[in-house]
Amino acid sequence: MILAQRGYELRCKGWRQEALLRMLENVLENGENQDQLVVYASFAKAARNWASYHAIVDTLRGLEDDETLVIQSGKPIGIFKTHPFAPLVIMANGNLVGKWATSAKFYELEQKGLLIWGGLTAAAWQYIGSQGVLQGTYEIFSSIARLHFNGSLSGRFILTAGLGGMGGAQPLAGVMAKAAILCVEINEEKINRRLETSYLQRKTHDLNEALRWIVEAKEKRESISVGLRGNASDIYQQLLAQGIIPDIVTDQTAAHDLKYGYVPVGYTFEDWLKARDKDADALAIEAGSSIASQVATMLEFQKRGSIVFDNGNNIRTQAKEFGVENAFEIPIFTEAYLRPLFAQGIGPFRWVALSGNPEDIQIIDDYILSTYSDSEIISNWIALAKEHVKFQGLPARIAWFGHEQRSQLAIAVNRLVREGIIGPISFSRDHLDAGAMTHPNIMTERMKDGSDAITDWPLLNAMLNCSSMADLVAIHSGGGGYTGYMTSAGVTVVADGTEVADTRLKYALDNDTGIGVLRYADAGYEESFKVIRDSGLRRIDL
Repeated sequence: MILAQRGYELRCKGWRQEALLRMLENVLENGENQDQLVVYASFAKAARNWASYHAIVDTLRGLEDDETLVIQSGKPIGIFKTHPFAPLVIMANGNLVGKWATSAKFYELEQKGLLIWGGLTAAAWQYIGSQGVLQGTYEIFSSIARLHFNGSLSGRFILTAGLGGMGGAQPLAGVMAKAAILCVEINEEKINRRLETSYLQRKTHDLNEALRWIVEAKEKRESISVGLRGNASDIYQQLLAQGIIPDIVTDQTAAHDLKYGYVPVGYTFEDWLKARDKDADALAIEAGSSIASQVATMLEFQKRGSIVFDNGNNIRTQAKEFGVENAFEIPIFTEAYLRPLFAQGIGPFRWVALSGNPEDIQIIDDYILSTYSDSEIISNWIALAKEHVKFQGLPARIAWFGHEQRSQLAIAVNRLVREGIIGPISFSRDHLDAGAMTHPNIMTERMKDGSDAITDWPLLNAMLNCSSMADLVAIHSGGGGYTGYMTSAGVTVVADGTEVADTRLKYALDNDTGIGVLRYADAGYEESFKVIRDSGLRRIDL
């Protein structure tokens, strides 16, 4: 089993290279299926195959500061002589050309071993476990509380599904938001994993027992998270038939992937695995039909008063393709709840303690609480995270920092590294960030200027990050059910305590968020103009 290296012993020629190697090991340590190199979402891989993985590891160990490793869909291609300020690693994963960007073509090429789906943070070695999307999920619930429930979800019932690498954040986020949350999951192993990592409180196979726990918590206005083993589509329909209308309904199953992600009604998880091996195409049709039924049920919940939203897994797109014409009456979470934050360059920033010492994260937490006390979104979250979040793999933290805040924090942290107070830290972010993703059915749906499908922005983001001396830069496009629907960019910068790291962190992190702010300004979002006025961003007006 692969575990991320801890401690201060270097296997590489510097901490920058060692950091990227540990980040690669860390995504596999946190992965759903390490044997298959799968990190999350049933299909998102850290490397193309084991030969590629071992070649990447060997290359990072010998990589010089003035060399760049090029990786194509999880396969190392070559080492190029560059300069000490160039990225150590650049990669592109799952990118297909225009009319060829279809699920059928992707699966054909994937089966031939020519590409992988890198997910968002899997192949870019930036995944930190369910915590990676935890604050985003919490902020969605908090926004719903403010908009619909007088600022509190105490005494409210959230229904959702999916406890995989991304969906596993939902139960803890619901508890943090003071709600009673029921999470349906067909794979009992995933339920058990969330219990082990303290992201989930209770487990049952019985819907009636689950509902009894939820009702008791609601009546007492206490928070609770319950994992129910079952099929999402089936359980949603049962609840509707009983006239049980949750306050909030969503879903984060692997609905993006009909072949390898979503389990249709009528199958246990084990039976589905066997059937998938025999005829994945036929099973995909059954999955699509079950998704259509689930979304139709969600629409009925919405009609009867539930706050319903798509949590970014393409479930509406699949449902529409299988006959639910009004699937997009369900809003997407980004437009409905988070877009004002993205327009300001505020998004899911993250950092990892490369030494493996949790005290490094705690020291940074305390620094943030003392320095950013005037920012409610930051200080409130860090206090909650300190209380509730159990680390997975290398100790890490996520917090929604904005333009210039990220570099300010990172440079302060780099100073702590230089002074020997903490060990080296790796900074990255989710790809779902201001300038880093085009996805017309998730991140960029219904943009003010109609620019939903224009994907220049993440490409520019990646090129600018290379120009800004980042240590790793990635460009991803979708695979499986996501094919043709998204392009994203990822970035990692290492705080190794050197003075040159101050420069890297300043330019890479400021420019990374800066292009996001300008992207939203270009689309006409007023929130972005205030950031431009208050910062050093230079926008060209026509």
